[in-house]
Amino acid sequence: MATATLHPGIRKLMGQLDDLAPRFFLKQGQIDILKSPDEFYSVLKQKISSAKKRVFLATLYVGKTEHELIDVLRTALLNNPELKVYLLIDALRGTREAPNPSSASLMAKLVAEFGDRVQVKLFHTPNLRGMKKAMIPTRLNEGWGLQHMKLYGFDDEIILSGANLSHDYFSNRQDRYYLFRSADITNYYKKLYDAVGSLSYALSTDDSPSGFHLSWPLTNPAPQPTKRALKFVKVATQILTPLIRPSLPDTPEDIGLEDASTLTVVYPVSQFTPLLSPNASTEAPAIQHLLDVLKSDRFSWMFTAGYFNIHPDYRRKLLSSNPREGMIITAAPEANSFYQSAGISGYLPPAYTLLAKDFVKDVSRRQKSDKIHLLEWQNGVLNQPGGWTYHAKGIWICPPQFDSSEEKPCVTVIGSSNFTRRSHALDLESNVIIFTRDEELRSKMYDEIQNLRQFTREMNEETFRSEDRRVGWGVKAALAVLGGML
Repeated sequence: MATATLHPGIRKLMGQLDDLAPRFFLKQGQIDILKSPDEFYSVLKQKISSAKKRVFLATLYVGKTEHELIDVLRTALLNNPELKVYLLIDALRGTREAPNPSSASLMAKLVAEFGDRVQVKLFHTPNLRGMKKAMIPTRLNEGWGLQHMKLYGFDDEIILSGANLSHDYFSNRQDRYYLFRSADITNYYKKLYDAVGSLSYALSTDDSPSGFHLSWPLTNPAPQPTKRALKFVKVATQILTPLIRPSLPDTPEDIGLEDASTLTVVYPVSQFTPLLSPNASTEAPAIQHLLDVLKSDRFSWMFTAGYFNIHPDYRRKLLSSNPREGMIITAAPEANSFYQSAGISGYLPPAYTLLAKDFVKDVSRRQKSDKIHLLEWQNGVLNQPGGWTYHAKGIWICPPQFDSSEEKPCVTVIGSSNFTRRSHALDLESNVIIFTRDEELRSKMYDEIQNLRQFTREMNEETFRSEDRRVGWGVKAALAVLGGML
């Protein structure tokens, strides 16, 4: 990617990221964009089945009834004697239903059959321990932090996504999915996976009602997070900080970019706030730098998040931008995974509606309603036949163009983060920021945006005045108390 072809603002941003995160160079054809849940599931199964040496999957959870996925892993292990499978999930989410069937009990079957060829790790946040852990119900304890990365690696390829591994993410929950054909990037994420795995519990089988047992391996470099949290964080900082910071020596800004076949630069950025002291996380500062580019020169941008509770810093920067067109896509209440759910989670869709309504008001107050638009995504109604939910998250930036019809993104962010206060402070997140002058990839990114837009409608102050958008005082109170955990 010859820097001369880049807008000065983009060139400056790449220089900032060079000082912040590792970087990788890709040629044409090394990134594919998947568009739908069923395509994601089909490719996932195909890549697992054809893997020869390794499969590593990091996710929030595996659906407790995903027997087909487990069978695909089992068949791959039987067909490829050299294959090893590594799974990393969150300990709180993965064991929530125990002793009833859970993610952990499902995966324990693979451990029982294949022994050390299958390694299952469960990460537990150091934020939840002692009396707090004992007293907080399992339905609520996830509010203190989760393993939220979505990394799906197979030999020398990896899918980065926001999707978990369960039926709805394979069928009727819209997300994003980027396949990287790069041994360097895949190896990088395997190192990151191994580092977090070394700070996690190991899963084994037993004869208990739950069918599994969690233990802290003697080979782990840190003490248990629930017993010696400060020491745990100290060791985690020593392990993770070198991985997420730049590994390249000081070199000229465009080293390696003189190759005309190098069309794309990728920067992995991660947010590991619960594990780092001092906090050397790279996602938050990287996104801050990226959004600063939007202040001038009429870049067009799109931002999407299934849950509309954008971090206040990001919200301010989007509102302060001066775009040719700025567009936000979020889930309609009927496309929110918490729609009509029981308990406190049922407050979440109207809480996000309130936040969206306030955002539209702020756009109007700044006299930018002709430039910045909020769109709601809805494809049917959750829990009704044909109803989908929306879980996509990401950012796209288009350089200034004289003809808006020619605008195609040259930058995108793809990964696990919801870009919220929770993502900043509580969960483990990993994303990549992609810069490209590859016209084929830019066209694919443009098509991805159009695919996400097809089930949207624009919202304005008038639409938020309708009766079905009224929000009660209880929702406002819950949002004030729980906003940092959303």
